[in-house]
Amino acid sequence: MKDCVDVQLCDQQTGFRKDRSCTNQIATLRIIVEQSIEWNSSLYINFIDNEKAFGSVDRTTLWKLLRQDGVPQKIVNIIRNSYDGLHRKIVHGGQLTKSFEVKTGVRQGCLVSPFLFLLVIDWIMKTSTSEGNHGIQWTSRMQLDDLHFADDLVPLSQAQQQMQEKTNSVATASAAVGLNIHKGKSKVLRYNTACTDPITIDGEDLEDVKSFTYLGSIIDKQGGSDADVKARIGKARAAYLQLRNTWNSKQLSTNIKVRIFNRNVKAVLLYWEETWRTTKAIIQKIQVFVNSCLRKILRIRWSDTISNKVL
Repeated sequence: MKDCVDVQLCDQQTGFRKDRSCTNQIATLRIIVEQSIEWNSSLYINFIDNEKAFGSVDRTTLWKLLRQDGVPQKIVNIIRNSYDGLHRKIVHGGQLTKSFEVKTGVRQGCLVSPFLFLLVIDWIMKTSTSEGNHGIQWTSRMQLDDLHFADDLVPLSQAQQQMQEKTNSVATASAAVGLNIHKGKSKVLRYNTACTDPITIDGEDLEDVKSFTYLGSIIDKQGGSDADVKARIGKARAAYLQLRNTWNSKQLSTNIKVRIFNRNVKAVLLYWEETWRTTKAIIQKIQVFVNSCLRKILRIRWSDTISNKVL
C-alpha cells in the first residue's frame, strides 16, 4: 500500500517519504526567498499550522480517498475494520476514566498512519490549487504553488489577492476533511511589496512576521542564512556549556573529549548547514566559535601562540 500511495502524492510533499527530508523544503524555500530578493519580485509565504491534525481527520473521507487513489477495496476494508470500535481511556486527576469511542483521526504510532495522513494533506493541497495559477514561476513552464512537509503547509504566491484566494481554498478543503487551521499560529512573510492588506481566515487576520522558524531553520525578511547561523551558534554554545564537567574531567582523554564535542556540540551547530548560502563572513563566525571551544577543551592559552591552522 505504501508504494500505491506514494506514487499518487505530489512532489512538493516530503514528509514520511523515502529519500526526502526537511532539507529539501528548507533549501527550496531559501532559494525562493533569495531569488525573490535578488530579482526584486514580490513574494507571499503563508506558514499554515493545523490544530491537532493527526487526531482530527474525518475517517469516512479518508476511506473514500484511499479508493480514489487506487488502494484495493479489500485493503481499505482491513484498515477500516481496524479502526471500528476503537476506544480509549485517559488518566485525569490521578484516576482512569471510563472508555470512550474515538471516531476521528489516525492512530499515533501506527506504521500505516503517516501514509493515510499524507493522502488527506495531498487532497487538500491539490484541491486548493486546482482552480488557477496562483503560485510563483519556478521554471519557464511550471509554477510552484506550495511546499509541504506532512501538515506543515506553505502556500506561495506573488500577489496578495492570489494568496488570499489560495488561503481560503486551503481552509475550506481542510474543513471538509475535519482539519482546522490554527489562526493564531499561522504566519505570513511578504517580500518586495507595498501592499499591507492582511491575509485572513474567516475574517481573522493572520499575523505578518519578519522571521519564521520553518522546520527548525530561520527564514527572515533579509534572506540569506545569517539569522539561522546566529541561532545555531547560540544553541551550540548552550550545548557546550551543559557539558562543562566533561571538558574539565581529568579522567577523559583529549581524543574522547573532541569526539564528544563533534557529536554533541558540532552536530547542533551544523544542523541543516547544507541549506545555508555560505559566505566568508558566515564561515568565519562558525570557525571562530569552533576554535574557541577547542582551545578551552584542549586547555590552550592565548599565550601559547598556537595558530588556528594547527588547531
